[in-house]
Amino acid sequence: MGCALSGPGVNHGGRTASEARESGPGAGDATGSWLKSEPLPLSEAQKGLIRESWKILHEDIARVGIIMFIRLFETHPECKDVFFLFREIDHLQELKMSNELKAHGLRVMSFIEKSVARLSQEDKLEQIAFELGRSHCRYSAPPKYYEYVGEQFISAVKPIVKENWTQEVEESWKSLFSYLTAVMKRGYYEEERKDGVNKTSYGTQAPPVRPGATGSVQNDV
Repeated sequence: MGCALSGPGVNHGGRTASEARESGPGAGDATGSWLKSEPLPLSEAQKGLIRESWKILHEDIARVGIIMFIRLFETHPECKDVFFLFREIDHLQELKMSNELKAHGLRVMSFIEKSVARLSQEDKLEQIAFELGRSHCRYSAPPKYYEYVGEQFISAVKPIVKENWTQEVEESWKSLFSYLTAVMKRGYYEEERKDGVNKTSYGTQAPPVRPGATGSVQNDV
């Protein structure tokens, strides 16, 4: 997605992601031990279905990206508040013609492509999703929006995959997005916890911006 995907690996051990969410950000100890990895809930057959359907989608990823975000803003208009470039655009037809929306959609599709390529490398898949969650925290894109993207992706791609879209394919994609969303949320809460520690250390002064950060949700997805 043109995301901030480099950085330290995932912190393992401690409470589950669901327990962390229930307790709220920063509920763990100073080491972040409340974060815990979870296995990728996909069989080899499901991974194969995702790869095969992606081959079809890959030919039209720019259009899928635009459709996905138009659907997102139609069904959840409050999401536009996260994207300052789109916040003042009220007409969906104008959004469809937006180069910024096209570029952002391509970045999201690029992340999905990277995820599909790492289905057999679970540690690397987890790391890129975790780091994406961290970058979303830095640019104030809250976790409550993450699951919406998977829903709209599936709605957008069904007409493109056509007869190759089956219930098994849909369940496979749903499982993948559920996993990515959970890992991103862990990354978000870990970054939020670290930011809380930094604010305590620096007082009201924010810590230095990390190298490579753009300061834009659009550029880091």
